[in-house]
Formats: sequence, C-alpha cells, structure tokens
Amino acid sequence: MDVRILDQRTPEERDRPFLPGAGKTWLLPFYDVFSRVVGVRALHERAARLAGIGPGQTVVDVGCGTGNLSFAVIAAQPAARVTGLDPDADALRRAARKARRRGVDLTLVQGYADRLPAEDASLDHVVSALALHHLDDDGRSAFARAALRALRPGGTVTVADFGGPSSDAGDEGHHEHGHGRGLAHALRHLPWPKRSQGAHGPVASRDHGDGVIALLAEAGFDDAREVAHADLRFGRVAFVRATRPSR
Repeated sequence: MDVRILDQRTPEERDRPFLPGAGKTWLLPFYDVFSRVVGVRALHERAARLAGIGPGQTVVDVGCGTGNLSFAVIAAQPAARVTGLDPDADALRRAARKARRRGVDLTLVQGYADRLPAEDASLDHVVSALALHHLDDDGRSAFARAALRALRPGGTVTVADFGGPSSDAGDEGHHEHGHGRGLAHALRHLPWPKRSQGAHGPVASRDHGDGVIALLAEAGFDDAREVAHADLRFGRVAFVRATRPSR
C-alpha cells in the first residue's frame, strides 16, 4: 500500500485563498456524513463509471477533498493509478487516513486546479465532482486549459457539478427522495454551492450545465456534452464529458 501526500504549491501560493469543500473549515468533520446522507456517494460512483477508466490508466481527481471520488474510481477500476488534487491540507489528511483504512494506493497532492500534477500529454483521465463551483470563471477556465495540457490525445475529462434547470422527467431512477429533508436542506444552504467572492476565496459566478460544456469547448476539447444528470434535493447535478483532440 502506497499513500502519499505531496505539496506542489509554490512559495507564492502558500497564502492563496480557496473555498473548503464544505464552505467553512470547521464544517470539514461533517462533510462525509452530509455527503453520505444526501446521496453524494452515488454521484461519485456514477461519475467513475461514466469516465470509463481502464486498467493501468492514469487519473487526476481535481478538487478531491476527502477522496470520495478517488475511492469510487479505484472501486470501479482497481488497477487505475489515481492522484487526488486539492488545496486543503486537512481534507487531504482525511483522504490519506481513509486510503490506509481501505488498503488502497493513492497519491494526494496539495495544489490548485490550474496546475495539474502531471507532465504534458501524460494523463488518460481528469475527473472532478462537486468542486468546480468553488472556482470563479477565471479559475475554471484555467482548470480547463490545464486539463487539456495534461491529457494525452484522446484522453477525457469528466465533470459532475451543479447546473442546468431542475427536471421532473427522472433520470433512470437516480432521483434522491428519501434521505431526510432536514440534512438535505442544511446541505443545500451551506456556503458551498455559491457565494460571492470574498476573504474565503473564489466561488463560481454562473451555473454549470451548459457552462461547463462551453468552458471545455472553448479550451479546445472535442465533443463536450452532458452525458447524464441527476436531480437531488440540493440541486441538479450534470455529468459532462469531453475529449482532447487526437490531432
């Protein structure tokens, strides 16, 4: 078992602001509990399946937090080589403890979405779940460019995040209705989906859905499209995939 935490930050980035996964640092101990209760685990599992990761392929999970999407990727493809990236050292330490308890290999990097820990054209997949809404528009554009740089030709990026209108049409049974209105309501009103930019760092200024599709297309990805969605009590989550051109 190989579990490591690496610090990729430059000296200038030591005080760079960021928004923690739960919106506030003191909420971190409750993050996994909230996520489990309102059904976020199912979103991570679905994102991992949609990414289509093969044996031995390299994956970077951007905004990995406490590692839940990384663990879903490893569960779906145990032979994948997964690196989790997040600026929150406390969240990364929690992810490392969880990896050791599970007995899985996981590399964790403290750093930012605009500097992926990979050489040019070296990754097979970039994945991210419920993280890009923590970035402002410039940060999200920088993430898209960094993903394009790091992916090999034909490599894919898969993003699951809030966005688009709520739908009553269903999503093959993936609506969540029975997870307890109190906790779901509390999660929805935590500061993490949207906040104005301030002392705690940047947050998105627009919805995702079509925004993520446009973001990836503008960066140079091919075939950027929504491949699935799920309507939960705390919002609509869109799953978007795109491919780095082979040329």
